[in-house]
Amino acid sequence: MAVQIRSLEPGAIDAEAAARAVRRIKDYLMRHPEEETIPVAGETGDDEALVLPRPAVSLFAYILAQAAEGKGISVIPSRAELTTQQAADLLNVSRPFLIGLLESGTIPYRMVGRHRRITAEDVMEYKRRDDRDRRAAADDLSALGQDLGL
Repeated sequence: MAVQIRSLEPGAIDAEAAARAVRRIKDYLMRHPEEETIPVAGETGDDEALVLPRPAVSLFAYILAQAAEGKGISVIPSRAELTTQQAADLLNVSRPFLIGLLESGTIPYRMVGRHRRITAEDVMEYKRRDDRDRRAAADDLSALGQDLGL
């Protein structure tokens, strides 16, 4: 079964409307910290309220906050298995580069027939490690520059 990665490009949601919605959601959540489900009533109030789980409302608020900052958003199921192209797109690298990472053992994968599958969790773990290593290298370079008086 193909994994669907849902994405919104930067600017796809009106930033002002998103910011207003985030404020209202956060205010509600702070005023009702004990509620595990959140009723969402329509503007007319005639219909029965939609009831949402608190974690889903918190995730929605996060998505809206990112949209309010003009950022794009992607939602991927945490246990999803991605194709090599989907994983490469997520990391913003070429598919051949990703396959090199897989074959070197840097990112775990499994074979499904003749196709490689990578969990979204493993892709994100690699991204976190790579980001951490890049920051450390930049810090080392900066410290070296200071030591040399540059």
